[in-house]
Amino acid sequence: MYAMTTRQVSDSRVVGAPAQVIFGMLVDPAQHPLIDGSGTVVAARSTGPRRLELGSRFGMDMRIGLPYKILNTVVEYEEGALIAWRHFYGHRWRWQLRDLGDGRTEVTETFDWSTARIGFLLELVRFPGKNLNAIRATLDRLVQRYPVPG
Repeated sequence: MYAMTTRQVSDSRVVGAPAQVIFGMLVDPAQHPLIDGSGTVVAARSTGPRRLELGSRFGMDMRIGLPYKILNTVVEYEEGALIAWRHFYGHRWRWQLRDLGDGRTEVTETFDWSTARIGFLLELVRFPGKNLNAIRATLDRLVQRYPVPG
């Protein structure tokens, strides 16, 4: 289920794990590199929180050609169902989980640049399309990690 709206791209997959398991990975920055399909997330900064909540600030070591560091702030949060963080320039990464009640979860990841200070620049360098490809790869990795039975 792919969607592109004004300044947002997202995709969804059904994974073979309860929402709380997936949410546990998302609120632990140290686990983000395990599912990252972009190849850019290297590691969580050791100075950040071990479990994210609304308002948490956490740093990540990243790499796109050259290594760099990014600071994120959790700006949306609903225990077990939703978490989103924004970068310094205002764009957001959002994860929504819908527990299907049978041990499976529908996971939707969204790159939202509607709140970005430099949205036009992100579009100019084709970040939305690149990020959609990375979202799909991340969701595929999540399904590989937690296959749907049957």
